[in-house]
Amino acid sequence: MQEILNNLATYGYIILFFYSLGGGFFALAAAGVLSSMGKMDLATSIGVAFVANFIGDQALLLFTRFNKAQMMGYLKKHRRMLAYTHLLMKKYGTWVIFLQKYIYGVKTLVPVAIGLTRYDATKFALLNLLAAALWAVTIGVVSYLGGKTVLVLLERAKENPWVLPLVGGLVIVAMAVLIMRAVRR
Repeated sequence: MQEILNNLATYGYIILFFYSLGGGFFALAAAGVLSSMGKMDLATSIGVAFVANFIGDQALLLFTRFNKAQMMGYLKKHRRMLAYTHLLMKKYGTWVIFLQKYIYGVKTLVPVAIGLTRYDATKFALLNLLAAALWAVTIGVVSYLGGKTVLVLLERAKENPWVLPLVGGLVIVAMAVLIMRAVRR
C-alpha cells in the first residue's frame, strides 16, 4: 500500500492532468485526499486540474467547431443526450457551462453541443475559465477537508473488503439511472 501511495505522489500530477482533460472529478478528489495525507500538494493539484480541465473543454469545442461533419458520425449514438444538453442550455443559459463540470455524462457533451452552434467561442472560453477554476477549487478543497473521513472509511473497509466494490457499483448504477431518467424526460 505504501508503494502505491509513493507512486501516486510521484506520478500523481501527471495522472491528474491527463484525467482532468476529460473530466477529472475522481482524480481531483483523490488528489485532495492524498493532499490531506501529506502525499501531494493541494494548491498544485488544484492548479493542474484547473488547467487541464480548461484545456480539455476548449479542445472539445474547437475540434467540434472545425470538424462538424466528422463529429456528426460519432454523435448519432448520443442524440438523446445531445438533445438533453441543448434543452439544458435553453433552460439555464450560460449556467450550464458551470453546472456541466459537476454532472457526469453531460460534461463532455456541453462543449460539443456549443461547438455545433454559433455560440461565441470567446465568451465560452471566459465562462469556461471561471467554471474550471470554481470546479477545481470546490472539489479540491472539499475532498481535502473530507480526506480524514475517507481514510477512516477505507480503514474500516479493510475489515470487510467486499463492501467498497459493492458501494462503488451501487453509486455508479444510481448515477446511470438518474442520468437516463433525466434524458428520457
